[in-house]
Amino acid sequence: MIRPRQALLAAGAVLLATRAALAQTAATSTPAAADSNYALVWFLLSTLVLVGMVFLVLFVALISWMRPQLRQLYNLPTVHDTWSGQVLGLLVGDARLVQGEVRDELLDHDYDGIHEFDNDLPPWWKWGFAFTVVFAISYVTYYHVMRKGLLQGAEYAAEMQQAALFVPVGGDDPNQVTTYAALTAPADLSSGKSIFATNCAPCHGANAEGKVGPNLTDEFWLHGGNVNNLYKTIKFGINGKGMVAWKGKLSGKQMLQVASYALSLQGSKPANPKAPQGEKEAASKPVAKL
Repeated sequence: MIRPRQALLAAGAVLLATRAALAQTAATSTPAAADSNYALVWFLLSTLVLVGMVFLVLFVALISWMRPQLRQLYNLPTVHDTWSGQVLGLLVGDARLVQGEVRDELLDHDYDGIHEFDNDLPPWWKWGFAFTVVFAISYVTYYHVMRKGLLQGAEYAAEMQQAALFVPVGGDDPNQVTTYAALTAPADLSSGKSIFATNCAPCHGANAEGKVGPNLTDEFWLHGGNVNNLYKTIKFGINGKGMVAWKGKLSGKQMLQVASYALSLQGSKPANPKAPQGEKEAASKPVAKL
């Protein structure tokens, strides 16, 4: 039998050792902010899991230690047949709450040597059946009576209509003119920022100040500074200039998001900007900023 004091000491030792190891890992991780945040989140989640394991071990040890007393309490007539008593029964080995009442009484049904017993259906089956009835009524009311939600056909049509907005009529024709408007929703600009940081920052700089690629925060542009010019540049790239084509790697919406984010950086004046390149052009930047 597991003793509570032994379980507490063992669980405490494991918790302290693991916390120390995780703290050391977090302290020696890369100094980048993203990596530090990841290490901190991992440390907190691991600590939470370990604390839960400690409580579980202590709970099991406590139940094992108190089982004789719990059995006496469970056998009391005023407790045995109550719902709370059935929950208590799970701790002392009586699974009536899960299996139902097992009476082992034969009925008068005997077919080819197969006998039918008069036992209750398991409570979990009864509650599951009741849940399906409630769910079915709620589903029919919401989708078919009140018509608040889209059915599968309507939902598919809406998604296809939205996807069609990012499929140019000319397909992959680089000369096809697009009429996109810059995205201004914070969620789109946030997604564009993440895509930029992952794919564009190595050449254009973390703040779009320009490195190998040009500065994207000034008013000078090599291939046009409106959202459709940027979208075309991102999608098809620039041959011989180091700008790769991102079609097939990014979706149409992602390319529009990163183009809109680049325009939102207009006039941000980052540190150490690269000298202007191209022709001066007032870009149509989104109004919203992160």
